[in-house]
Amino acid sequence: MRDASGTAWLPWNSQTPQPDVPVPPAIIAGMDNMYRAAAWSLLLVIVLAGCGAYPRHRASGAGGPGPGQAIPVGSSSHTISVGGTSRAFLVYRPATLPAAAPLVVMLHGGFGTGAYAEKFYNWDAEAGSGHFVVAYPDGLHRAWNTGGGCCGVPGRTNVDDVGFITAMVSAIEHEVPVNPSRVYATGISNGGIMAYTLACHTTIFAAIGPDSGTELGSCPDPAPISVIHIHGTADTKIPYNGGPGEGVAHIDGPAIPALNASWRSIDHCATPAIKTAGVVTTSSASCPDSRTVELITIAGAGHQWPGATPNVLAQKLLHTDPPSTALNATQVIWQFFAAHPRPDR
Repeated sequence: MRDASGTAWLPWNSQTPQPDVPVPPAIIAGMDNMYRAAAWSLLLVIVLAGCGAYPRHRASGAGGPGPGQAIPVGSSSHTISVGGTSRAFLVYRPATLPAAAPLVVMLHGGFGTGAYAEKFYNWDAEAGSGHFVVAYPDGLHRAWNTGGGCCGVPGRTNVDDVGFITAMVSAIEHEVPVNPSRVYATGISNGGIMAYTLACHTTIFAAIGPDSGTELGSCPDPAPISVIHIHGTADTKIPYNGGPGEGVAHIDGPAIPALNASWRSIDHCATPAIKTAGVVTTSSASCPDSRTVELITIAGAGHQWPGATPNVLAQKLLHTDPPSTALNATQVIWQFFAAHPRPDR
């Protein structure tokens, strides 16, 4: 339904005393009936997935949580002001951390949220065993501005998502003992593209781990960085061989092997070693300063996060691809991150 202002609202179950959830008009406008139905369905999935799953500690402020509101153990919700806009993110802090802990930034895909990424991609459990912190930022209107026309309202209005994510990392560093040489970014789809954007336009990350993503927009003078990229050959949203993809965004990026080769060139890497085990082929190149550029290709896998908790409802409503069981992307990416701190300067 819509209110007098034209804003669309997604009602909660009438038996649950919760407020309605606003759906930004820009998501609804301009879509044909098929995409409109898909957007509503996915928003419903996200709402259901995020309801009441985790206890939250809310804090706000331009500089982070602030005195007396330090990031607690467990999952907590925070906001910061960036360019006059309130931006939200979740943080998972395990019970035990080293004196200087790694930080992983997990970037949700289009139409997603940080809460959805936290629930389905299993980074909290990995952080508990690996003793690191995870941040789950929210893109405005459920998307990220990566340049190159992507994606959604942030892409059209040139939202400063690079500024937001770097400010979020700084805010977390003020409240948690983060090792600045062990800050990493990973993400899926639009979030995977955003990980490349961060590699192109910042120097705070030791490594990135995009899944089912690509690189869009300008990348004029990137600093060397370790890269692990996971992609399925049957991905129709961001095709493995490049070119326009299906879906609302119609992502048109380079072939994934060519993109990986470009980062080997940036990092001045050696010729990659290639090995295949079943449906998984790994191309791994050693580079100066102990960096590595790696591409993991999963034959027959689609647009998905390998090893994720399956969301059967989303798959049925939106005809999305089921998670590959060929590997656990969260474990594989974390193992890569743990082995690749940023070299001392």
